[in-house]
Amino acid sequence: MTYSNAKEVILTKAHEILSGITPLIADLAHDLPAPLRYQRLLDTVRSLLPCDAVALLRLEGDSLVPLAIHGLSADTLGRRFKLADQPRLRAILAAPQGLRFPPDCDLPDPYDGLVQADSPHLEVHDCMGCTLRLGDEVWGLLTLDALQAGSFTSADLETLQTFASLASATVAADARLRQLARRVEDESRKVEAYRQTQAPTPAFIGQSEASRQLLDEIALVAPSDLTVLISGETGVGKELVARQLHAQSTRALQAMVSVNCAALPEHLVESELFGHVRGAFSGAIGNRSGKFEMANGGSLFLDEVGELPLAAQAKLLRVLQDGQLQRIGSDREHHANVRLIAATNRDLAEEVRAGRFRADLYHRLSIFPLRVPPLRARGDDVLLLAGYFIEVNRRRMGLRGLRLAKAAEQALQEHYWPGNVRELEYLIARAALKALGRQTTSQQQGLDAARSHSIVTLEPEDLGMPAQQAPIDTNAQSAAAVPALPLNSSALGLRQQVDALQRQLLTQAWHAAKGNTAAAARRLDLDRANFVRLAQRLGVITHLKKTEK
Repeated sequence: MTYSNAKEVILTKAHEILSGITPLIADLAHDLPAPLRYQRLLDTVRSLLPCDAVALLRLEGDSLVPLAIHGLSADTLGRRFKLADQPRLRAILAAPQGLRFPPDCDLPDPYDGLVQADSPHLEVHDCMGCTLRLGDEVWGLLTLDALQAGSFTSADLETLQTFASLASATVAADARLRQLARRVEDESRKVEAYRQTQAPTPAFIGQSEASRQLLDEIALVAPSDLTVLISGETGVGKELVARQLHAQSTRALQAMVSVNCAALPEHLVESELFGHVRGAFSGAIGNRSGKFEMANGGSLFLDEVGELPLAAQAKLLRVLQDGQLQRIGSDREHHANVRLIAATNRDLAEEVRAGRFRADLYHRLSIFPLRVPPLRARGDDVLLLAGYFIEVNRRRMGLRGLRLAKAAEQALQEHYWPGNVRELEYLIARAALKALGRQTTSQQQGLDAARSHSIVTLEPEDLGMPAQQAPIDTNAQSAAAVPALPLNSSALGLRQQVDALQRQLLTQAWHAAKGNTAAAARRLDLDRANFVRLAQRLGVITHLKKTEK
């Protein structure tokens, strides 16, 4: 190559780099949402260094969290890559500059099986990456991967190293914007010190419009002391929302005490909530603080608050109104300064109309109502959550790789999810075991070999669901489960007809479970205490309580 030709090549390459980074430099002066800023960063990387996949990961404790990806399966954003399990990512973090792995490197790649491509070869054959820093601190990583060996050259690594400083400036711009919204420095140190002594609050995973709206509402009400009523179907994550409210509140340094109202025996509800003194009732051998006193200064979470008996509701209302409570058997009043968070999967407004819940307590609890959307209303969040649960099961099972087949992704997106996030969690755990067993059998290898050397793929048959599923019609399902009742709407009101249907369902479940209360409750997707309380209210299975004793 002549001098003039070499000069022309260099100038052309320099022009390409300058053209690619100019929009990114302009973005530094604008207040952009973090996801958009990060995605533009990846677009610039792809324009400079063509590759099959690129990812931006932030270092959080002992894990790397994907913030933006291109060319990787959608569930990657829900994964958390533990550094202890990922030697390549640790090597990039430890390198003083960018690092390129030789194509024959035998270190497992975290993206094996996750790169989206038409090629049947799923394993990454060429990769490089660089550390992004904010001052002297490591912020995260930028990684590039290719399925074709030899895709990257030493010149590409130099380009990546040059680009790393601009990439760091991009994340620094976002970091500075975030700092403007932080608490004062002293309070931040206190929160951090507290968090080091407590189990971390699980993150709410989701990027759908419904999830963003919920997170915005949580951020709005959390700093206040308003009572929050969280509603939603079973399994949507109401307790997780409650923990997010507490973690973002001014009471985050204090305790959050949880009470499952549905699991409390009716005769012990008041003792659990308000405490008792010695001799107040049979078995009260000493003084005992209630949950309100235990949560003093912090938050009290009443889960399934709709299951509280009316007598306990009246006393709860008094505590909420003036903050004063009395232990059972005591004349002394105690003051409890708590932030109340309640949750229910019932329609409390309907319960008020039916006379099963006090109207004044309902209005006192629902000062700020939060509705947690069902999983079927959260779009592609199902893939992010699936990715999170897949990574949890991959680590638990000691697998090299665990991925979703395309058909399995589609099946997850089309499922109606009557059990919501809890159903997804259990489904992924079962599917991972089935897929491992199927792959072990088909390849005629031992279980340990399958775990250490194979990328296990979850197929639709492992999920155990049809490719497409229509929404569940609860009424039709109930009608199919029991014979039509000989009811006359002109003779019986709606309440009487509903009670009659409930009596029949409870009786059938009881007999089908051969008198096992817990099994009968599971057949109707009820908590055992709810089953017993409903059976007693309706006057069926009169020997139930005696049998339980």
